[in-house]
Amino acid sequence: MHVRVKSTVVDERMPAPRSRTGRAAGVVLVLAAFAVLVSLGTWQMQRLHWKEALIGAIAERRSAPAVSFDKIEAMAAAGGDIDYRTVYVSGVYDHGKERHFFATHEGRTGFYVFTPLMLADGRAIFVNRGFVPFEKKDASARAEGQIAGSVTINGLARPKLSGKPSSLVPDNDAAKNIFYWKDLDTMADSAGLASDRVVSFFIDADASDNAGGLPVGGVTQFDLPNNHLQYALTWYGLAAALVAVSGIYIYRRRR
Repeated sequence: MHVRVKSTVVDERMPAPRSRTGRAAGVVLVLAAFAVLVSLGTWQMQRLHWKEALIGAIAERRSAPAVSFDKIEAMAAAGGDIDYRTVYVSGVYDHGKERHFFATHEGRTGFYVFTPLMLADGRAIFVNRGFVPFEKKDASARAEGQIAGSVTINGLARPKLSGKPSSLVPDNDAAKNIFYWKDLDTMADSAGLASDRVVSFFIDADASDNAGGLPVGGVTQFDLPNNHLQYALTWYGLAAALVAVSGIYIYRRRR
């Protein structure tokens, strides 16, 4: 008795279904990664154009003629951008209420002195008069610079911060009169000033000399980091590398 066995011939040239699915998934992942990398590079280029425009605007504002305090206040009330705009204002310093912002200047540790300037209408605006070294924090150590009477200040308008700029920044110590970020409301409250009688922005005084040499004015920071082109090239470079590696892989698979 003869038994016939039916054999099945498998064509090794035909890929298994699982292999096709795996390759398709790989292609999708590569394309998705490529799209993400290119998007990140494009976003950095957009940030580059924004930063260049901002730096240009700041340079233009710094070189513009100073305008009156009233014009800057009206602009702020209308929601305009007052940051780094040149301004002049007159008033009388209330040195007994100065607040101290921890800072460094030309390699030395110390404080920026924020002093309320009392305006003719009874309100106050905090003026960053400039830097004093750590050992000169107490105003009695720089009495010559505590100007009495009416003064006119030229400087740059700086907006009020909406909140703590970073979780890495220490909390302000109002009890010791040491501030690590410019919290206008706390500055006013700790100085005994009613918040509704304090102007809602600051002024950084220019580099005009103060009696006795302290505080040292003109300490506004203008160094805005602009590394967006470098970041964009990095993302685009990674996208190009992904294409190159994928091409080499496909080429070797087909050989």
